[in-house]
Amino acid sequence: MSYSALAARGGIVQSIGITGVGSYLPEAIVSNAEIGHGAGVTDEWIVRKTGIRERRRAAPHQATSDLAAEAAERALHRAGLTADELAYVVVATSTPDHPQPATAALVQDRIGARAAAAFDVNAVCSGFVYALKTVEKLLAAAAPGEPRHGLVIGADLYSRILDYADRRTAALFGDGAGAVVLGPVPAGRGLRHISLVSHGDAHGLIRVEAGGSRLPASPLTLAEGGHYFRMDGRGVRAFVTRTLPREVDRLLREAAVPPDAVRHFVPHQANGAMLADLWPDLGLRGADLHLTLERYANTGAASVPVTLAEMDRRGAVAAGDLVVLAAFGGGMSLGTALLDWTLDRAAPAPDPAPVPAGELLSPLSR
Repeated sequence: MSYSALAARGGIVQSIGITGVGSYLPEAIVSNAEIGHGAGVTDEWIVRKTGIRERRRAAPHQATSDLAAEAAERALHRAGLTADELAYVVVATSTPDHPQPATAALVQDRIGARAAAAFDVNAVCSGFVYALKTVEKLLAAAAPGEPRHGLVIGADLYSRILDYADRRTAALFGDGAGAVVLGPVPAGRGLRHISLVSHGDAHGLIRVEAGGSRLPASPLTLAEGGHYFRMDGRGVRAFVTRTLPREVDRLLREAAVPPDAVRHFVPHQANGAMLADLWPDLGLRGADLHLTLERYANTGAASVPVTLAEMDRRGAVAAGDLVVLAAFGGGMSLGTALLDWTLDRAAPAPDPAPVPAGELLSPLSR
């Protein structure tokens, strides 16, 4: 009998952990050469500055909810659950299908999670970890007999908000979605500790200035490029370099876990060069650093769950392994999480073989 079934009968004390994981990356591959042509940079420059070689691009008919629903279905399959067993569907995104309704509502409808409450979380690239803590606390507070499973999805489609002439941002992002199912696991396992922090005084480092109530869409905001993603790259790097090692250290101290007990470190896939420079300062000498940005680039709130799904798909993580997640993004926001992996090791799967489709690039990149 599964732990979930035992817990439902009152047979064990429950913790909340990951019981399924999945991801979806669009089929179209966009090379650095294609991006570089519009931004005035070379493949070598992009690799040296970011570690990124290619990224995925959503098809014209796809929106964020489409990517999110695909990842959700795969996570549910890995968990052995159906959508009608979910209490919550939460989507972390800063590129929603529409200003309203919530993208999560569209995902809930598509996957058939009729009994689930659905809402979005926007902490930009930190959003997945913020949503993870939100759903963990909601499930832990469930009354006896209430559903004890939730779906947490990180999904972003940044290709629709990039200025492809801006070399500071054009090469950084890809489209994608990752999802985890949360549910009952053995006591003391699963999500051990999650820490969230925001630095609103640095909100100007990452922004899309127009399209909200401050600067509603208008011919002027369109002409001035106000709907594009903008970032102060040097400022972001300085912020992350200053704050991330401190937050990882705080997470482990509060959880009373020594750094050398950590087996895996999964950061937000922002920039490979920056992460390589930061890695020695984190003190996780016994951990493997997991990066997927070389193939998928920065997928926003999806980057952490996409990397978790990749680890699971490759059989790179086993039950009982301690994993640290660390995300950072606009706001500025940071989220760190310590979890005890509770899924049995998956049989390694071959890499997918998508077909390059550069013709899906925005005309702005030409």
